[in-house]
Amino acid sequence: MVIADDQELVRMGFSLILGVQPGITVVGEAADGVECVELARRLRPRVVLADIRMPRLDGLEVVRQLAGPGVADPMNVVVITTFDQDDYVRTALRNGACGFLLKDASPDLLVEAVQAAARGDALISPAVTVRLLRRLEATERGTAQAPEGSDDAGLSERERDIVRLVAVGRTNQEIGDELFLSLSTVKTYLARIQAKLNARNRVEVAAWAWEHGAVRGSR
Repeated sequence: MVIADDQELVRMGFSLILGVQPGITVVGEAADGVECVELARRLRPRVVLADIRMPRLDGLEVVRQLAGPGVADPMNVVVITTFDQDDYVRTALRNGACGFLLKDASPDLLVEAVQAAARGDALISPAVTVRLLRRLEATERGTAQAPEGSDDAGLSERERDIVRLVAVGRTNQEIGDELFLSLSTVKTYLARIQAKLNARNRVEVAAWAWEHGAVRGSR
């Protein structure tokens, strides 16, 4: 993977966290957006981790050039930022990002986001996901009747428990700890849930939960 951030200490920190993970190799680092695009096109890493605010070319434009509409062979780009702004999230996803994290995310979540991107999956920082989905739920309540709560898509009670936790931003490890399940079991459940909901990733699972009232009353 390639890591791009204009702060050397931040790049070093990400590299140390990710470089020791099985299956993850940091093949390059970039200090600005132009260098990131050039490095990524030359090395073709499976994942690019890019900060939003960088000199010469910001992270949103980096995403557009590497993964945006019209790119013949798009890459998997995860955007990371200190700034929790909805317009950044929308633009990053519209430009083709497959992940959006805040810099205060835990190391586990950073690793999970990179692994998800490598699989072609998507992961958005839980705090961002929950806020956006709650806003979606509020908007839909004002414009249309909410789907019946009985529409459970054939999910078992355990699967619904996992869906609720995904919807409020829990990582796989946190879900396992709360439900006393192994990490591999959580992943197996999530694969079944995504198949039943026809969801491509955990963001769509969370969206289904909010749209169907599966997390009302949850904290």
